[in-house]
Amino acid sequence: MKHAAFPEAPFHADLAEAPPGAVVVWATAGSGATAARIRLASWKAGGRGTVLLLPGRTECIEKYGRAAGDLVARGYSVITIDWRGQGLADRALPDKATGHVGDFSEYQQDLDAMLAEAARLDLPQPYYMVAHSMGGCIGLRALMRGVPVRAAVFSAPMWGIAMAAWQRPFAMLVSALAGPFGLVNRYAPSTNAETYLLQAPFAGNVLTTDREMWDYMRRQVAELPELALGGPSIGWLKAALQECAALSVLAAPGVPAICALGTAEKVVDVPPIHLRMAGWANGQLDLYPGAEHEIMMEGAATRARFFDRAAALFEANR
Repeated sequence: MKHAAFPEAPFHADLAEAPPGAVVVWATAGSGATAARIRLASWKAGGRGTVLLLPGRTECIEKYGRAAGDLVARGYSVITIDWRGQGLADRALPDKATGHVGDFSEYQQDLDAMLAEAARLDLPQPYYMVAHSMGGCIGLRALMRGVPVRAAVFSAPMWGIAMAAWQRPFAMLVSALAGPFGLVNRYAPSTNAETYLLQAPFAGNVLTTDREMWDYMRRQVAELPELALGGPSIGWLKAALQECAALSVLAAPGVPAICALGTAEKVVDVPPIHLRMAGWANGQLDLYPGAEHEIMMEGAATRARFFDRAAALFEANR
């Protein structure tokens, strides 16, 4: 895939609390009707290899500034991304608060652009992966199609979408009817334009038990509203349900993997995670008692455990 020049892109290092030396650029992913401008950030800061850091839905590069620092401190270079439709990347709909994508294959185009940037910068190999939530869905598909990753660590991967049993057939029906009735761009049921971090109080939130990390994430979208994202479109929901279903019938890849999951997880569907990891020959399910969805955004001890175990896996598979 041919890429245009990589002009410099804005990056709010103060809010990210990222390590120095970030290279932040725009890149074009895809072509024709699926072309989108995305934002990429990298830190060429360690010789042990490069971690492809794949964020979840609604997230932006700034949110992973501290995570990049944790990986750099362990000797790894890092590259991360604003997926199309979020952060400062192109957004498909006139209502910029709606998280929308036509098909999850478009995210693979974004990932290919990410790999092209890693090659352009000569980031050290081998490549490893750390993938959170929706990034875990994108990352699993990438491993299945043979992206050159030596080992992978998942954090609460979206291999299914959490909803009550009675909601599932309703969601499937709404998704199926969205196209014929022109509802693809509408917000998915029970969601709206306001981002969760500004909508929910800390008490009872479903992301983290750590108040300081909650404030870190919230401050970013409060001070820079252009980084925020509201609910997904019905089109995104349909595409996500289709991708999760398609992945569920495929065998696990041969890549060594750890899947970190909090026992208080309420955002993604938990049974598909247990099922997937039970059939992953060189995979391990790593449970975090009391942790919620954002394991990389929990307290210091939880974060240290996560990144130490990731580094140990990567070192064992150099």
